[in-house]
Amino acid sequence: MTIIFIILIFLAFYLFLQDARFGKAPSGERLALIQKSPNYKNGKFENVHFTPDLTEGYTILGVLYEFLFKKADRRIPAEQIPSIKTDLLNLPINQDVLVWFGHSSYFIQIEGKRILVDPVFSGNASPIAGTTKSFKGSDIYTVDNLPEIDYLLITHDHYDHLDYKTILKLKPKTKQIVCGLGIGSHFESWGFPTQKIIEKDWHEKIELDENITLYTAPTRHFSGRGFKRCNTLWLSYILETKDFKMYLGGDSGYDTHFAEIGDKFGPFDIALIDNGQYDIKWKYIHNSPEDVIQAAKDVKTKKLFPVHSSKFPLANHAWDEPLKRVTELNSASENPVPLMTPMIGELVELKNEKQEFQQWWKEIK
Repeated sequence: MTIIFIILIFLAFYLFLQDARFGKAPSGERLALIQKSPNYKNGKFENVHFTPDLTEGYTILGVLYEFLFKKADRRIPAEQIPSIKTDLLNLPINQDVLVWFGHSSYFIQIEGKRILVDPVFSGNASPIAGTTKSFKGSDIYTVDNLPEIDYLLITHDHYDHLDYKTILKLKPKTKQIVCGLGIGSHFESWGFPTQKIIEKDWHEKIELDENITLYTAPTRHFSGRGFKRCNTLWLSYILETKDFKMYLGGDSGYDTHFAEIGDKFGPFDIALIDNGQYDIKWKYIHNSPEDVIQAAKDVKTKKLFPVHSSKFPLANHAWDEPLKRVTELNSASENPVPLMTPMIGELVELKNEKQEFQQWWKEIK
């Protein structure tokens, strides 16, 4: 009887993993193309430098035990996260702006084009509903609030960056998708036409139109939506127009790629860099605030926009610690980089060098 029960559990779990939300692993011609990538080795994508999942001296069982049974300051906001409901549907198309939706989701309007990056509007950063819920007040936007999207950019396929429910709702509004190698398999399984999907390796160039160029670059991270990890590619983007340049960093731990990107593409007008959901136990795959300050200087940015915070509780730190620490460390550093810290939904004027932002998190308990 026990054996039958165990078999039934495994069967139920297997069937659960077949659900559409998990996407589809690359196969056929797509897999053959992936296997030709210089970044695909030993049956998976690899970082530029050796990148263990956990820092030396830590184990997955120890991390789980601490997460489940030890006290940590995982304080979530007792009040609603403050936010502003900008009317994105009626923004003049000639305005060059950015609107942050919390975590690593944001909308860019530049050179008459609308770009959406890593959208998550379902209120959840997990394939299991209700397990990683967004903070109160951080989900005032829905897909209905978005205009038609010219380019949907995906940095990697983790659930807090590639959200199944959001993507399905975006289908009729999305003209073109840009993503890393292999991620197109998810989109095709969700009914997107192949001709709408642009999949790229690191170090590639994409002419979006005569006014906007994208370059793909490495990050230090990983990918995966099931048991199979690193079968799709994680990346960052350099967005360039004739007079403006942005670094869209994706998720990353600190490494030499920041300085290499700065040397090749810098200086940047704005850099959006992963700052949140960090821990000494996984320091190789997420920046600490100290890393963020150094990375901003490495990429040679005029302004730093720290992201990957203020929406989901994904690490053993208080919800406001990332913004507190990066602000304090930046102020204390030699040659501090001007910080961009808008509220969720606040209109950021990309080419307004004098725009100022409040330390809004200080007002929340």
